[in-house]
Amino acid sequence: MAERSRRARGTSGEIRVNAYSEKWLGKRFPWVYPKEVVAGEPAPGEHVLVRSESGAVLGRGIADSGWLAARMFRSDDGDIDEDFVSGILERATALRDALIPIGTDGYRLVNGENDGLPGVRIDWWSHFAVISLDSPSLACLVPLIVEWLTVEREPRGIYLCWRPDPRDDRDFSASEIRTGLIAGFSPPGDVAIRERDLRIDVRVPDAPDVGLYADMRDVRHWLSDTWGGASVLNLFAFTGAFSVAAARGGATDVVSADLSSGALDRAQHNFRVNELDPGNYEFLAEDVFKVLDRYRRTGQAFDRVIVDPPAFSRSGAGIWSGQKDWPRLAAAAARVANPGGWVIAASNQGEISPREFRGLLAQGFERADRPAQLIAALGQAPDFPAAVSFPEGRYLKVDVYRL
Repeated sequence: MAERSRRARGTSGEIRVNAYSEKWLGKRFPWVYPKEVVAGEPAPGEHVLVRSESGAVLGRGIADSGWLAARMFRSDDGDIDEDFVSGILERATALRDALIPIGTDGYRLVNGENDGLPGVRIDWWSHFAVISLDSPSLACLVPLIVEWLTVEREPRGIYLCWRPDPRDDRDFSASEIRTGLIAGFSPPGDVAIRERDLRIDVRVPDAPDVGLYADMRDVRHWLSDTWGGASVLNLFAFTGAFSVAAARGGATDVVSADLSSGALDRAQHNFRVNELDPGNYEFLAEDVFKVLDRYRRTGQAFDRVIVDPPAFSRSGAGIWSGQKDWPRLAAAAARVANPGGWVIAASNQGEISPREFRGLLAQGFERADRPAQLIAALGQAPDFPAAVSFPEGRYLKVDVYRL
């Protein structure tokens, strides 16, 4: 008799959902919302068989108690077991092995719902793996994932961290589930990540925010032939990946602005490891609106203005909210762009559609009285695939405008 595949730890339960949820689950949408559940109250982490109101099997998922009632893993009544999880991991890693450019060793290995593991992301940083979970209810999957990674990818260390959705107001710090290093050993210091001909050093123990946004990799590559002789203003510069790319690409003047002095210290470090003298470039630990206003008043302008704000942040100048503040930011950026210069605007807010994003930017350009042409509409790198059944998966919008 064949040995039965190990099941992800967790008891079994059942829920029934309304017709609206049934419709979306039939399209393989991976989420069940609490208001859609008409019967059943499974505990978080329970494997649940999901049925329609009439009793038809719609699939199997894992229950939660936050803003989602369950995440769907299967469209049949099969188990969420070792064979199932291993199959998903094998398909996901095969895609990355085929797509990741030679000389690049920092990338997304598994992209949650879009690869068939809702709420689970796995990032690969050179020889280290980081498993990010949206909720403790998914911890039952971790032993299976760790075992597969250890055998198939042989990482030097594996980290586990929480990456809750902004809509989830639960405090995971009280969870009894151990996070941080869960297998192998920690790197002795920063881990050097290669992105084609760039090097960016990351801090794996700080996961999930290690210091590099791999989803922007193809945007940096698209811009690589456009930096020569340009003056560049990089707003919300973080650890300076775009600034380093611009300087390596021949930009004559690169200014990196970010409210965090710690992030800019790391940006200067990244300049040095790329054999660039940070003393030849400018780093401003200031609120970007103050920086933009000062350049407007002094008449200084740039050939490339990169605008990649967080979805939400707080500073002495107030609270930044993407949907509310994009027109103001786009206007301020447009006012310091040279004639014929470019504004490169990025948003990682999935709730803002590409059409809405362009509308917000258009308001800003109109406010600044700067006619603009959209010359490129870019998005996340292919190791961040978006499932057709999950529109939220295509979250990153990067538009390039010529003014």
